[in-house]
Amino acid sequence: MTFAVHADGLTKRYGRRTVVDCLDLQVATGDRFGFLGPNGSGKSTTVRMLLGLVRPSAGTVRLLGRSMPRYARQVLPKIGALVEAPAFHTFLPARVELAALDEAGRGASWRTRRVRIENALERVGLGDIDDRPISRFSLGMKQRLGLAAALLRRPRLLVLDEPTNGLDPQSIREIRDLLLELNTEGTTVFLSSHLLSEVEMLCTETAIICDGRLVAHDSLDALCGPTGRVTLRTPDTELAAHLLERVLEGRDGYSLVARTKNPMALNAALVSAGVRVSELVVERRTLEDVFLELTGGDPDGDREFVPDEL
Repeated sequence: MTFAVHADGLTKRYGRRTVVDCLDLQVATGDRFGFLGPNGSGKSTTVRMLLGLVRPSAGTVRLLGRSMPRYARQVLPKIGALVEAPAFHTFLPARVELAALDEAGRGASWRTRRVRIENALERVGLGDIDDRPISRFSLGMKQRLGLAAALLRRPRLLVLDEPTNGLDPQSIREIRDLLLELNTEGTTVFLSSHLLSEVEMLCTETAIICDGRLVAHDSLDALCGPTGRVTLRTPDTELAAHLLERVLEGRDGYSLVARTKNPMALNAALVSAGVRVSELVVERRTLEDVFLELTGGDPDGDREFVPDEL
């Protein structure tokens, strides 16, 4: 497996304070990777170390297979990044600013600059922007412009830190759709965000840090596994409730909630006993459940998992 991001033992200390503590990260090429943590957990510091903006106190970073910051001049032109609030020359119009940013970089032809700028603006929803100075942009427009700057070079890796800050729900959805499209085209997406719902809808792999330490690093499917509960609907509620008496947690009309480690076995047992099961839904943990449990909360701490026979 090839990695777009590979950090080993990444550590950052400021005096006696350790902000990031021996962090290991692996982001496979082609992934949509969500990087989560509470405020002050070390997320932004980690992102800055990955991009060579902050020098680690210990550990190593490889981006696109090359050591950072040693090969930064070769690697960074292949990476698009939006880190926190984008900084612009606010007296310039958007197109002039993007042209200046593109000229200051490496590895892209000036001959294609105008086309690439228009394509980037179009993709982030600013294709019809006029020549007003950036100082007159809303926060959401500045975020879109920052994302356009990250897309100028058709990046192989896109590193985003809170890219939807200041955007309304419709705009957030548009950016999510854009990131899915870019990923389909071959761009690896590394998304640091506090919006758990966005990570849950967009990402396939997730890492969570707390107090600078890694507390989870797995696929979203693995992290958000079954809770040990199922909800079933049946017209035979009395019979089903009798059969499920020992594991029944609740009932509402034709719906019953039961604990089980084996939903298929439970369904088979009910059907064999003459219960007409019209629907059976396995309850899964949400990313919010996982996040709160690993970073200090435990919304599911009282859940009891199953008797083996059901």
